[in-house]
Amino acid sequence: MLKRRNIYFISILLVCLPSLFFFTYKVYSNFEDVRSKLILQEKKRKAWINLNKALQNKVNNFRGEVGLVIKDFDSGREISFNKNKLMPAASLVKLPILLSYYYAAREGKVSLDDNVRVRGSQIVGGSKVLGNARGEVFSVDALFKPMITQSDNTATNILIERMGFSALNTYFKKLGLKKTNLSRKMLDFKERRQGNENYTTASDMAFLLEELYRKEFLNKEISEKCLELLVQQKINDRIPKKLPKGVYVAHKTGLERHICHDVGIVFTDKGDFLICVMAKHNDRYAKSAKKFISEVALLTYRYCQLWDDL
Repeated sequence: MLKRRNIYFISILLVCLPSLFFFTYKVYSNFEDVRSKLILQEKKRKAWINLNKALQNKVNNFRGEVGLVIKDFDSGREISFNKNKLMPAASLVKLPILLSYYYAAREGKVSLDDNVRVRGSQIVGGSKVLGNARGEVFSVDALFKPMITQSDNTATNILIERMGFSALNTYFKKLGLKKTNLSRKMLDFKERRQGNENYTTASDMAFLLEELYRKEFLNKEISEKCLELLVQQKINDRIPKKLPKGVYVAHKTGLERHICHDVGIVFTDKGDFLICVMAKHNDRYAKSAKKFISEVALLTYRYCQLWDDL
């Protein structure tokens, strides 16, 4: 009788052991997963502290004024310096102009399919696409691509004329911008000498870019259209300059005398980040400012890529 009972218990044990081993393995695996995640989070935290110090050093040593916002979309962490400081917008103002047109089209205030004919009087410098387009006809939305991807000033001025300063500034507010304004056309130096300038902040630009990244500007389709234009940017001597080939960057540059900007989103296989760098300098050329922006971008990219080596 005792022998049978022992055999019975042994049989039950043999049946239960695989389940017990599996349960133990799952518990251990879950523990290891949690442990690994905690270790990675700590590495990211330390890497972020180091990045903050490195960027602070860069800003301190830059000969000029800087407005900067860096945001890690994965963790939500942000580094900023003078993010609410007003800076001449230069061509960064073209981004809210683009978004204002989509906003107005949704409200039925403008039609993106309307055609416009380029007049000779509208053509200004810094127009690689429309510089020789006198008499040519473009739809409103066909002007978006040259305005954003090649920073075409004629395309921008036509769009400013068509909607008007007052309406565009109203839409800037509707977009959620706090300190961005439009007071003059591109390359209107007379207005500038009279004290009329377009201004923005790193904070405002960061807000717009995050809206697009989250696909929260109007709707997913329009957000993606805007991002696609930014990805097609042809002026790549700042944020993308030192990044590895193949890294996607959706960005918009700004360049005027003593002003050099680049704001965008960098997409990597280990996480995406937002970078807005606005620089005001006293150099004759913008070489040092462009180098500064490219080095800030590279430092931030390395933060996203080197966690496993920390």
